[in-house]
Amino acid sequence: MSAVAHEPLTPAEGLLEIFLALDTPEGFRAELIEGEIVVTPPPDGDHEKYISRLVRQVIKQSRTDMDFSGNKGLLLKSGEARPESHAVPDVTFAPLDLDLFAHASSWMPCNGVAMVLEVTSTKPQADREAKRRCYARGGIPLHLLVDRDTDSVTLFSDPEKDDYREHWTRPFGRALTLPEPFAFELETADFL
Repeated sequence: MSAVAHEPLTPAEGLLEIFLALDTPEGFRAELIEGEIVVTPPPDGDHEKYISRLVRQVIKQSRTDMDFSGNKGLLLKSGEARPESHAVPDVTFAPLDLDLFAHASSWMPCNGVAMVLEVTSTKPQADREAKRRCYARGGIPLHLLVDRDTDSVTLFSDPEKDDYREHWTRPFGRALTLPEPFAFELETADFL
């Protein structure tokens, strides 16, 4: 029997292989963000409340009919010598006419995504910084962050390279304007 020679894996390839082989407990979410494996426990009720309130507003009030997916895996560019990031936004929005989620695999490219929503969780720094950079590198036009520690909502827009060039922050209780294709005032009064 002859042995087959295999090329050794680069550290980035090895990390990606380990990540893709993970078997997380039910309800837990694993992500590969900027070369770091992040495992998050199931969300609490307040986390889900914010998501529910926001999704209802987007579906009812957006100028463009929107489709959404909760916990949809997105493939995003990473920095040098790192495997492609595998991020799971709390909610991913795309125009309904694109039918983006219908035949998507577990990890899909972010082409066509209009906005991602993150509500801070047990690892808020990843939500605030690393995931924001990943979404910007992926060219996702809008990133909405609900920060439960600061009682605020921030909209990031105009992605360029590793970050967004524009952002607007409003405290809970004040409205935040979502631009096209949404084009409505996002209310946050019931977040208080």
